[in-house]
Amino acid sequence: MMNQWTRRSFLKSTAFGISAVLLPFSNVLGANDNIRLAVIGLHNQGSNHVNWFGRIPGVKIAALCDPDQAVLAREAKKFAERNETVATHTDLRRILDDTSIDAVVIAAPNHWHALATIWACQAGKDVYVEKPVCHNITEGRRMVEAARKYNRIVQSGMQRRSDSGLQEAIHYLQAGHLGKIILARGLCYVRRDSIGKIVGPQPIPDSLDYNLWTGPAPLAPLLRTRLHYDWHWVWPTGNGDLGNNGIHFMDVCRWVIGQQRLADRVYCVGGRFGYVDDGETPNTQVVMLEYDDAPPIVYEVRGLPRAKGDSAMDHYRDIRIDVVIHCEGGYLAGGWIYDKDGKKVKAFPRDGGGGHHANFIQAIRSRKSSDLNADVLEGHLSSSLCHMGNISYRLGRQASVDEVRASYSDNSILQDCVERMESHLAANQVDLKITPRILGPLLACNSQTERFSGPLSKRANALLSREYRKPFMVPEQV
Repeated sequence: MMNQWTRRSFLKSTAFGISAVLLPFSNVLGANDNIRLAVIGLHNQGSNHVNWFGRIPGVKIAALCDPDQAVLAREAKKFAERNETVATHTDLRRILDDTSIDAVVIAAPNHWHALATIWACQAGKDVYVEKPVCHNITEGRRMVEAARKYNRIVQSGMQRRSDSGLQEAIHYLQAGHLGKIILARGLCYVRRDSIGKIVGPQPIPDSLDYNLWTGPAPLAPLLRTRLHYDWHWVWPTGNGDLGNNGIHFMDVCRWVIGQQRLADRVYCVGGRFGYVDDGETPNTQVVMLEYDDAPPIVYEVRGLPRAKGDSAMDHYRDIRIDVVIHCEGGYLAGGWIYDKDGKKVKAFPRDGGGGHHANFIQAIRSRKSSDLNADVLEGHLSSSLCHMGNISYRLGRQASVDEVRASYSDNSILQDCVERMESHLAANQVDLKITPRILGPLLACNSQTERFSGPLSKRANALLSREYRKPFMVPEQV
């Protein structure tokens, strides 16, 4: 019977659901009211959210949810040791049934983010959803529509939007103190080892409800050694490091150039280099996003070390995972402004956005989505830029060194990025004649419709969404 449960039937069958659809939010929490919060997905980041939200005055962690009984028991034990009560569930729909829950934190794998958010909005709950907010571009737009239709507060887990030093630095650049912004560059140089190569389906942990874990994705055999976390590196559940760590700094890049839409064009080149394993997503990638009326964004992903056998990672102007914003009169890198000669001229101390969770709670109390530092629309747009890069990659073909070089011969930015990528791969003893790079096509996008146009648009648009399985269907109409 539980498999037949949907958010639509929930709304039709309860008075609360009907009021959530027809009436604006009326039960405004006062400053002294506890906000009862549930955390969904506990294996990694979710357990951190329990701690972060649990320290905010006026917030009560009332429920925990994870389809893995072992993970759920691990987190519930911490509450028991403190003599605190907390409800536990393996099925997130039980959380949504509970009208005493005011808000949910969604830290499940990427493929669950959209459906869990939409269901939560329909159930009258506010949402903090981890990055990337969506697994594909269409899901992100449905999430925005659900937040608006049901008057929900939906915060994206892009905490650097709450970094006061970064906010000041961006205001400084946008005010023109370094002249015109020329280029926004994001960097994600994070070591990623091989996930291994198997010869057949792997056993599912006895503690895990694999059907619930899989949710909207295809219910397929487990074809990797480690179920948890390595889902990032296969397309049915993850988005590679561009969508994992890269989303944070893709968001900063879009924030800096002031664009509230998708890019007009995207191009990607990369590959999975240095080992042969069960991963599908690239560990080395250059993505360029172009706007007709704004500076471009270029994003670089590297998962291999500085050189073969080295423990250190590469860097670009001393940055490994952050942004470098190039301007006419200098650049921003990390917490510093540099002049054209590379001399430090002004500091903007960064705090990492530690107030992001409190910002969400503040907006729940005010009932103003404008109070959010990272509203779901911001999450959708920045996540979708990552998805655009991955779509170009997935439509790409193996190409020789000469073919790749010819493809960017008239673009000095790409020329610099790809030539540095070649040097990086050479330092890791990757033979590009043996392991060709994937050359993604240049794709044009209509930012109003959020669909691709021109050559290859039919294939590209097919990757805007996905096939879903009942009852875990992301609705076309929220």
